[in-house]
Amino acid sequence: MMHLLPSPPIVSFPANPSLLLVSLSPPSCPPPKRSSAVVSAISRDVDSFTSKSGYLFSLSADESDSLSEYNFSRIDGMYKKKPLILLRRLAQIGTTFGFWFGLRLADEALNRSEQMFKVRAAELRKLLVELGPAYVKIAQAVSSRPDLIPPIYLDELSLLQDQITPFSTEVAFSMIEDELGRPIDEIFSEISPEPVAAASLGQVYKARLRRTGDVVAVKVQRPGVRAAIALDTLILRYIAGLIKKAGRFNSDLQAVVDEWATSLFKEMDYLKEAQNGIQFRKLYGSIKDVLVPKMYTDYSTSKVLVMEWVEGQKLAEVNDLYLVEVGVYCSFNQLLEYGFYHADPHPGNFLRTYDGQLAYLDFGMMGDFRPELRDGFMEACLHLVNRDFKALAKDFVTLGLLPPTAEKGAVTKALTDVFQGAISRGVRNISFGDLAGDLGITMYKFKFRIPPYFSLVIRSLAVLEGIAIGISPNYKVLGSTYPWIARKILTDSSPQLKSSLQSLLYEDGVFRIDRLESLIAESLRTETALVQKPVEGGTDSKIVMKQIFAFTFTEQGSFVREILLRELAKGLDALGLATFDSFPSMPFSGSRPSTSLTEEDITNLRTFYRLISLFSGMQKEENVSTQVNAVTKYGETNTPLPEASLVMYQLPSAQEMIPILSILNELPQESQQRLLQLPGDLVGRLVSRAFARTIRRMFLQ
Repeated sequence: MMHLLPSPPIVSFPANPSLLLVSLSPPSCPPPKRSSAVVSAISRDVDSFTSKSGYLFSLSADESDSLSEYNFSRIDGMYKKKPLILLRRLAQIGTTFGFWFGLRLADEALNRSEQMFKVRAAELRKLLVELGPAYVKIAQAVSSRPDLIPPIYLDELSLLQDQITPFSTEVAFSMIEDELGRPIDEIFSEISPEPVAAASLGQVYKARLRRTGDVVAVKVQRPGVRAAIALDTLILRYIAGLIKKAGRFNSDLQAVVDEWATSLFKEMDYLKEAQNGIQFRKLYGSIKDVLVPKMYTDYSTSKVLVMEWVEGQKLAEVNDLYLVEVGVYCSFNQLLEYGFYHADPHPGNFLRTYDGQLAYLDFGMMGDFRPELRDGFMEACLHLVNRDFKALAKDFVTLGLLPPTAEKGAVTKALTDVFQGAISRGVRNISFGDLAGDLGITMYKFKFRIPPYFSLVIRSLAVLEGIAIGISPNYKVLGSTYPWIARKILTDSSPQLKSSLQSLLYEDGVFRIDRLESLIAESLRTETALVQKPVEGGTDSKIVMKQIFAFTFTEQGSFVREILLRELAKGLDALGLATFDSFPSMPFSGSRPSTSLTEEDITNLRTFYRLISLFSGMQKEENVSTQVNAVTKYGETNTPLPEASLVMYQLPSAQEMIPILSILNELPQESQQRLLQLPGDLVGRLVSRAFARTIRRMFLQ
């Protein structure tokens, strides 16, 4: 909310109260009593919202106190006792939008739409401001989507982020004194005479704390905002019910409104916002180039918030894709690491500080993404990228998007039709916005539901991609963050994610080495530019090998290490059988089969080669790789080179192993100890396989 405009002059508060430049109650006078209703006489220069809709917030003290949190039944009961206010508001909303749409239709009829486009956009912005905070908040949600909103409308709606007409400074200062219970000059030694920024819920002043000398931002809540939003959410909820019935929507639109309204009411509790800011700073303030301002809870109440002053420019107004990447990375940390996320990331809430950091502002609207939903979201991304649409259909059930009774086969086919084209372009080219749009028809056909929590998550991601698109039209959020998701899936201790990884890597009992290669390659591409430049094919392979080994032999890599050990044991076992088969039969040994290798053994042999290649960083001649793929069934081809010899030929030479050995010496001591245990583990597994095969052949032959 707080985009910092050029600072107005600071008004000094000298020690002598009589010399104050702003009219305040002298310290000898008792602090003003807490008013039971909003001050009715604001000033001669009232803001347009108060001028048009001031009648909304003439409530009694008990009614005002009852709006401390969102409660539909309470709000419904309150306004049923005020039918005239309800009818007047309905008439105001209907006539306001009706008049504007009438003008648009007239423009169409008179063939002057293009000439009047900018005029109508400006008129719409003014109408939204007059209608109040609820409509401004809705407009803010779409003002960050340049791919959805025409540029002229986008420019106008973006003004709603921080350039709304402020209310009276006299009333704001009175509210500060009222809330903090003492004269303003006892709290601040300096304060700006006018707000530096104004938004839908409040406005901000720049000040200096008298006790510490810290420069702070003082946010004061707009009078009557709770009453106005309470009535508008009541109306929106009834409209949502009518739309659901008329349009036969699958989603519970009223629950979506309830979720949004609950978050909005929490946003109006500034003391709660201060606590959110403290939690956000604790969790994410240590991320490189992320700045989370300090909160001053001793000077904050439900209607006044004091926080560290931050100066900078809107992120959307500077061409800094690196900081966009930092923001996306931080947001995915919020969603998928801790679940505590910023649910109102419009451009006005992101600043690029003058020292190049990304500052987060406005912590009123936060969301909580539960662990099972976090895992379900990552599984959905994983299955989407790997084209496992059958598993993706199950993920949608887990996320609450599909009812458990949905026909999985039909859904899988529909998802394949929707996503196949997008996925074929590669993970780095997947657009979150395009996927959401392509899914629309399928969602309606199969009765997809939008759970209340999901609307905030989707909005958070959509806004982020919208900001990024404004800077780089080809930016893709999923493509940028999939490396982080891949690393998270490979290293997370969640049983749900481990099970999902197991299912992904073993399809019908066959190990999918290609999927493991893809996951490791993506995870090593780094989460974002936040860590370092991506590791691509043209970079030093030694860096890649070191990262692979470092990851595999850590505690976090234990699950993947277990899978790799299992497959290496299978490959070595198959290699031993192939080597044995390559020896000529001994005299008098009797006849023996031309080969004891099964199709599974040959598959294991190929997997073994690819694992060795993966961990050695080898780049062999393309024709050699083709030879391996060409050998389908040993004994059925005329290939002069036996399978064992072919694989042995492609294994790294002693000279090629020297860089690997040097990397092993650079690993942490703990990783080296795990590496030393590897031969013993492999021998144990090989003995177990050989014993099991001997027993099996004794009883089956």
